[in-house]
Amino acid sequence: MELCYQLPVLPLDRPVPKHVLSRRGAISFSSSSSLFGAPDPRQLSQRRGAISYDSSDQTALYIRMLGDVRVRSQVGFEPERRGSHPYLGVDFRTLHSRAESAGSIPARRIRRLFSFQRHLLSSRLLRGAPHLNPLHILDEDYCGQAKCMLEKVGCWSFDIFLFDRLTNGNSLVFLTFHLLNQYGLIELFQLDMVKLRQFLVLVQEDYHNQNPYHNAVHAADVTQAMHCYLREPKLAQSLTSFDILLGLLAAATHDLDHPGVNQPFLIKTNHYLAALYRNTSVLENHHWRSAVGLLRETDLFSHLPAEDSLSIERQLGSLILATDISRQNDYLSRFRRHLDENDLCLGHSSHRHFTLQMALKCADICNPCRPWELSKKWSEKVTEEFFHQGDIEKKHKLEISPLCDREANTISSVQIGFMTYVVEPLFAEWARFSDTRLSQTMLGHLGLNKASWSATEPEASGSSEEGESELARATEEPSSRALSQGSHES
Repeated sequence: MELCYQLPVLPLDRPVPKHVLSRRGAISFSSSSSLFGAPDPRQLSQRRGAISYDSSDQTALYIRMLGDVRVRSQVGFEPERRGSHPYLGVDFRTLHSRAESAGSIPARRIRRLFSFQRHLLSSRLLRGAPHLNPLHILDEDYCGQAKCMLEKVGCWSFDIFLFDRLTNGNSLVFLTFHLLNQYGLIELFQLDMVKLRQFLVLVQEDYHNQNPYHNAVHAADVTQAMHCYLREPKLAQSLTSFDILLGLLAAATHDLDHPGVNQPFLIKTNHYLAALYRNTSVLENHHWRSAVGLLRETDLFSHLPAEDSLSIERQLGSLILATDISRQNDYLSRFRRHLDENDLCLGHSSHRHFTLQMALKCADICNPCRPWELSKKWSEKVTEEFFHQGDIEKKHKLEISPLCDREANTISSVQIGFMTYVVEPLFAEWARFSDTRLSQTMLGHLGLNKASWSATEPEASGSSEEGESELARATEEPSSRALSQGSHES
């Protein structure tokens, strides 16, 4: 669990001169020694942080520590603690990590060092210090390019990979903050910007960026797609500010702390999360509970009445739980029935919430509907994550999950099956609901991308059919138990 400690009480015997404060700076540190709770040399514990004097208060220093407080095993497995299966203790933080050469500095650590200057700048400005730059939450070095991109954040061809590079790996924080501010939600809900910043940083930190696909960049991409859907005429005219707040928060946190493996893997290895949620929407329940934990840790909504905070948490859970792919047909059938009977009334809060659920489902799997260069990159990343899980299952003589066997599947076969059985039916119904230029653009890209993948394997029809059948079985699998309390639709 990533924790951020900020202790703004360290009195000085003399004020820091104003010309020193204006320059900003910090003493940063990083350690993997036993000083931070790892006396055993076989174990690794990392804590990072800094002492900063970037403050309007001239008589105090600010201490900020950011790091992983868990002790990790170098081999990637924690000691067995729950159940009896030897693989249940996989450290998902290192599951997709690649071996690094001796003496090399991890890129993630280097990014942290560069990112701290950005933290200093944004923290100072969020406390009210004036600045000529209107985009005050971005590093000055990349401000112009990132600002230019954010001006086109509603464009469907928005390149989240480029934006992530321009923001030095902090796309989720900056994108979500910008959208919340653009919709006027920070002012409307009187959100404390320091708490909001802390919440978004913790959310980004809780994504496993070692995962090829389920990482913070994916969350930022889904958030940007959600923004595009929220701007569609039917939704823009009907949704309340509360609905928009829920939609953006759900998009940003919908895969929080995703381990990079799927639910069947957790079940077959007797993972404690599978037992905790009774093998039902295991990952989605965990994403939701993790998001609620961060909301409470940062007290983001502590100024609201208790019943409003609880309502936000419940409805956030309902949105995130809707992304469970095993319940795809349930939601799609209900959506199709509403459209056939023409009784979807967005004046009713329950219907608006259901529409938000469908929008989040579309945003979550919209990669095949993006322009080819973006779609292809996402396809390669998600398939890499699938195949890596299959390699682990094969190594430990477990049954290989559908679509995870690299010897029986290819990227094209997996994608063709995914488009045929999951994406096309959902986006066809979404186009019926919102027949706009965006919907037609998405369907157009979907058709072209499917044709492109089909052209890459003209002789692999058998493999393609196998991938399609596996995916069809996965999406048609009924839920074995009812969702836990609080997960039902409003």
